[in-house]
Amino acid sequence: MNILIGGAWPYANGSLHLGHISSLLSGDILARYYRAKGDHVLYVSGSDCNGTPITIRAKQEGVEPKKIANTYHKEFKQCFDQLGFTYDCYTRTDAQHHHTTVGEIFTTLMEKGNIYRKEVEQAYCSTCEQFLPDRFVEGICPHCGKEARGDQCEHCSKILESLELVNKKCKLCGSSPVTRNTEHFYFKLSTFQQLLEHYLKDMKETGTWRENALKIAERYLQEGLHDRAISRDLPVGVPVPVEGYEYKKIYVWFEAVAGYYTASKKWAEDNHKDHTSFWGEDAISYYVHGKDNVPFHAIIWPGILLGINKPALPTYMVSNEYVTIEKKKLSTSKNWAVWVPHMLEKYDPDSIRYFLTINAPEHRDADFSWREFVYSHNSELLGAYGNFVNRSVKFIEKFFHGVVPEGQINKEMKHQVDELYHQVGTMIEHTHFKQALELIFEFIRGVNKYFDQQKPWLQVKTSPKDCQNTLRSCVYIIVNLAQLLHPFLPFSSDKLKQAFNIEEIQWKAIDSNDSSSINISEPLFERIDVIVIDKEIEQLRRSCRKMHIMHLLTAPFYI
Repeated sequence: MNILIGGAWPYANGSLHLGHISSLLSGDILARYYRAKGDHVLYVSGSDCNGTPITIRAKQEGVEPKKIANTYHKEFKQCFDQLGFTYDCYTRTDAQHHHTTVGEIFTTLMEKGNIYRKEVEQAYCSTCEQFLPDRFVEGICPHCGKEARGDQCEHCSKILESLELVNKKCKLCGSSPVTRNTEHFYFKLSTFQQLLEHYLKDMKETGTWRENALKIAERYLQEGLHDRAISRDLPVGVPVPVEGYEYKKIYVWFEAVAGYYTASKKWAEDNHKDHTSFWGEDAISYYVHGKDNVPFHAIIWPGILLGINKPALPTYMVSNEYVTIEKKKLSTSKNWAVWVPHMLEKYDPDSIRYFLTINAPEHRDADFSWREFVYSHNSELLGAYGNFVNRSVKFIEKFFHGVVPEGQINKEMKHQVDELYHQVGTMIEHTHFKQALELIFEFIRGVNKYFDQQKPWLQVKTSPKDCQNTLRSCVYIIVNLAQLLHPFLPFSSDKLKQAFNIEEIQWKAIDSNDSSSINISEPLFERIDVIVIDKEIEQLRRSCRKMHIMHLLTAPFYI
């Protein structure tokens, strides 16, 4: 089976925060699971290096946009590597291969009559002497009355045009922009209304989309689709491949979602593979992103694929809700965020992966609490999982010289393990990652009780054969937990893989070898001192206060 997994492309204008990882982690869980099953997986993503946020940050720091993009693209790759993300291709939107393929898609759409030119009004800042990309314009959303950017309202998820905003301001200087005429290319999204309605109906029946994606897509279709500007007057980006219009750039909403296709082509070229098998009717695709990206993945990208006659419309829409921090809305501008580089400096990547999965905002907003993070690590990872592995291994080391004893594996445990592979696999495939991990840890709590009930410390004295059976069963459980938890907790699984000489991770029950030595030199997890809870919360508040003071000092003064 061919499985395409696309992770949303983060803007390379600042460090990753836990909200990013919370919405993207599902992609790696899927990729690891399907590879263990033996399916053909292509897992792609990259850094969005052409977006307006990068240009804004570059202007603020007085450097070229390329420098900002290079800095954060490098940091993103390091963070994803440290978190264990197994992208087959992680690229960037300012790469030449991306520009070339996006240009080809644009040209194909034009040749098929799905793009046209049109003179339009656009916001122009007389102070900055430039047309303003939509993200350069801020104001009040005309639909919900809350603060919004010129491209989309984060509160009501409406896709906007900057001129719709009330009380418009230039983000760079604070001036009120004027309206001027300019010419742009438009994508005939409206012509795909009926096809997208049929498509959404099919997706609703299959149940492969998250509820938020269905509701947002339905709302757009009920309101009626409008043609979308596909070009903008931008300093950086993919040039419009039309003679005389190269100075205009292809709008980021178009070329960023096209990145899934451009990355798959790049992977194929680099590895001498065929990417087309992942874009055929038989391929299964997962698109992993946050709620704010639903319109682009659920409406616009399928519309583009229909426009270029690609049959591989998204199968699964893995769209997470938002993450709050200590019960407050995450805000990068106010520095009310937990930054991934900071987390990776101080905490086990499996701890981060565990907490963000078990508390994932799959159907409603979820909160990141330092108290809950520390206590879930200590009680679940260390106290339940780590404890079971440690007590089993220590007992074998003490009474069997570190060699797995011969014995009979408990039949009930075998049955439960077989059931886990089936149930957890089904949950992962249907994007119920939180439920899948909860099921595994329910089993772990059960096997701790099994160890206590068997009392091997007594069996070793009164019934050595029963003791061997107990420990043999425990080893069987451990090697299979290493496989079952591999998609979720790859680092601890790799420790167990080496310790118990597991040749390769598979998605089926395996056995350990009798009389093989266990080679484990350190515990799976270390306890986190609860004192860090107050320290981390205070650092979070201090960073937020510092940012507030900086805003007051640097804010433009309007007369």
